[in-house]
Amino acid sequence: MTTGNIQLLGDTLDRAKAEDRAALIAYLPAGFPTVDGGIKAIRAAFDGGADIVEVGLPHSDPVLDGPVIQTADDIALRGGVRIADVMRTVKEAHEATGKPVLVMTYWNPIDRYGVERFVRELAEAGGAGCILPDLPVQESALWREHAERHGLATVFVVAPSSQDERLATITAAGSGFVYAASLMGVTGTRASVGEQAAELVRRTRVTSKIPVCVGLGVSNADQAREVASFADGVIVGSAFVQRILDADGDEAAGLAAVKELAAELAEGVRRTSEQS
Repeated sequence: MTTGNIQLLGDTLDRAKAEDRAALIAYLPAGFPTVDGGIKAIRAAFDGGADIVEVGLPHSDPVLDGPVIQTADDIALRGGVRIADVMRTVKEAHEATGKPVLVMTYWNPIDRYGVERFVRELAEAGGAGCILPDLPVQESALWREHAERHGLATVFVVAPSSQDERLATITAAGSGFVYAASLMGVTGTRASVGEQAAELVRRTRVTSKIPVCVGLGVSNADQAREVASFADGVIVGSAFVQRILDADGDEAAGLAAVKELAAELAEGVRRTSEQS
């Protein structure tokens, strides 16, 4: 039986911690702007300094995602992206870099595809796990059973509204890391990431030693540095997608912009020692 790369994910987060910094986690949707272009974009993010990449599985009703990622998803879906393309994206990105690649997806596509089939194919592709923003923990037993058997992380999302008891339930069920949504609302870049995120990380850490990575709103090196001062990982999505959209079809310019942003953010997560 093929097993996935949950160990590689854990080792990567541990190595960042040993270097006294946060891990940089980039998010890019599969099939955007094309399947091949999306794979190149992920490689560019890794080349720039990302430690981990989340591959988005494009969805027609992405409830957590703001307009930038919705635009990218729409482009990918109009291009005919399929789950097979998502698996190919994971496989090629991981094989080219040796780095951990996760899938971020809503539950409905997995449910339709078949849990066992999805997990098996993701493990065979060399995936490290799955981020499941809308799967309730109390309904996740089937998924977790298959994911654990195939060596895949199950990453749940917590939010500032999550009660302490709920946080404990989520961290007990999850693996790999916890995705802490820095604020209520949808993805997108923001002027400030805010104090809510730091408090959420503190509350989550009380319940478990599992790494806590923060996303929603981080778009530049200063924000990455701010989040890196209290979180184990900094997750950036919309800012990468926006760079590709801004390139307006010029693939080389888009890839260069993704690599450049990753380098800026990678520097940001490494400057945490400047803050006490």
